[in-house]
Amino acid sequence: MNSKNCRDYKLSKNRYKELYYFCQQYSEWKDMLKCSNHTVKSVVLSGMPGSNSFKDQTSELAEKRVGWQEKIDLVEATAEEADPILKNFIIKAVTNDGVTYTYLSQRMEIPCGKNMYYEKRRKFYWLLDKKLK
Repeated sequence: MNSKNCRDYKLSKNRYKELYYFCQQYSEWKDMLKCSNHTVKSVVLSGMPGSNSFKDQTSELAEKRVGWQEKIDLVEATAEEADPILKNFIIKAVTNDGVTYTYLSQRMEIPCGKNMYYEKRRKFYWLLDKKLK
């Protein structure tokens, strides 16, 4: 991809919010993957006439887990594409509310200046927007 100026990474205010809140679910997805692994349940047979169909809870959970993992991978791959060196800083910032450049600088020793960081973060959201369309 050609190098773009940070002014080229503009999104509407509402689209930015949508992407922001999408990324804020990252830890929830990770938690769900870690905690949602119990699928062994017996089929309830009521003896009543009607539909004998039942949901395969194992396959339903497997589908949910695949969906959560795909979203996690999407955020991580997009951060990598935005900047491989700043990937972990971008992930920290876009998936946690209130993580500012000051925090990244003082607590995590981000290896770049404020302007470059914010440009890479804008690029992340721009790339994510393109991937989710």
